Amino acid sequence: MGQEKNPRRVAENEAMAKLRMLRTSPQKLNLVAAMIRGKKVDRALNVLTFSKKRISSDVRKCLQSAIANAENNHNLDVDELVVAEAYVGKNLTLKRGRPRARGRFGRIIKPFSELTIKVRQVEEQA
Repeated sequence: MGQEKNPRRVAENEAMAKLRMLRTSPQKLNLVAAMIRGKKVDRALNVLTFSKKRISSDVRKCLQSAIANAENNHNLDVDELVVAEAYVGKNLTLKRGRPRARGRFGRIIKPFSELTIKVRQVEEQA
């Protein structure tokens, strides 16, 4: 008499990982996410490993989490996974300030963002 099982948020051949409270602006994070969109997961991991962007290590961890979810929770083949979607959202913003000349106040905003990565199993065409 318990609650019914919730429907899956992604398709049967997909898996997802979400990373919240990343301390970078969504614009900068989107540059890194654009580097991996549509690529095979092993190629995307290589791109993120050798990227010079500071946030790329966190994006790599999120991608590895999506791969692990696909393998362990949804029984998908890791060798056939492709980064189907990688999108960025805004999160909270810390408002800080700094005193400026003539009694004014310089506003400093410190944005946070979130990242969602979906991987999809695609059969290779022979």
